Amino acid sequence: MRTKLSQFNFELPEGYIAEYPADRRDEARMMVVHRDSGKIEHKTFKDITEYFGDGDTMIFNNTKVFPARLFGEKEKTGAKIEVFLLRELNNESRLWDVLVDPARKIRVGNKLYFSDPDGNVELTAEVIDNTTSRGRTIRFIYEGTDDEFNNTLLKLGNTPLPKYIVREPEELDKERYQTIYAKNIGAVAAPTAGLHFSKTLFKKLELEGVNFAELTLHIGLGTFRSIDVEDLSKHKMDAEYFKIDQDCCDKVNSAIDAKKKVCAVGTTSMRSIESAVSATNHLKPAEGWTNKFIYPPYEFKIPNAMITNFHLPKSSLVIMVSAFGGTELILDAYQEAIKEKYNFYSYGDSMLIL
Repeated sequence: MRTKLSQFNFELPEGYIAEYPADRRDEARMMVVHRDSGKIEHKTFKDITEYFGDGDTMIFNNTKVFPARLFGEKEKTGAKIEVFLLRELNNESRLWDVLVDPARKIRVGNKLYFSDPDGNVELTAEVIDNTTSRGRTIRFIYEGTDDEFNNTLLKLGNTPLPKYIVREPEELDKERYQTIYAKNIGAVAAPTAGLHFSKTLFKKLELEGVNFAELTLHIGLGTFRSIDVEDLSKHKMDAEYFKIDQDCCDKVNSAIDAKKKVCAVGTTSMRSIESAVSATNHLKPAEGWTNKFIYPPYEFKIPNAMITNFHLPKSSLVIMVSAFGGTELILDAYQEAIKEKYNFYSYGDSMLIL
């Protein structure tokens, strides 16, 4: 029997998408969903220490969001152009895949100028190819060193808040749209399940004997791309770079062998570990690109717990969560979340599935 996209549709009332994060990271609300009994609990995220103990392992995605949204001007006309950096194609020649808006004004050969707040041009780029209707390949023209170039991008760029957050980025977003353990820069969106962890909560979990394993998956916009096929077996995910090292594997596999909890923190951690399963259903080192799309029915090999946020209807994210928690149970939990006025999406509340 085919799994259909329409199974994962639900009515999300207006006003449920959080525009701002909770005042403190670990004080967002947390719904706890028990797969074995169907029981649902309503907690605060810092209560997560009640569910994990000695020898349990949490798997974090340590990708770091870069300020991917630039605003420039088109040569000659001075038209305002938004450029969203997707992926660096070649470091030496400074080639990038980007999205441009409005796309109709941007053609191959056009030059774009990016200025500081005082109007001084700091970067120039030339459009060298069309990739999709809004996609372009551009080459940055910059005479300085790689570090100077990267610092200029960081200075000119804006925090890439998802389009569902309708306000402009603010100063607080530079810190709050980033996990406290972010290390490896390369994502255009945050692994939002991890945004709820504070330094204090980390310390408490450490004192409980919980192990932390880290991997990297650089999140692209493809994670949030809408699904336009009813038969989910026909959907193709965009590929994203990921890396899992031996240290991560050792921590995860020790927990598996000891029959402890192995918790994927977020859908990106889940996609990564399920893309690197050994013949004995253990985690193995891996580096490359994954376009793995997880949808019901699916047998998970590595984790037995999951932390995630509340996602949008018919998204690949709510579909993966349904595969892990059980479609009927998760959709019931979402109706409960709507009734209890949980906040949804990137800056929203959390769900722990056990």
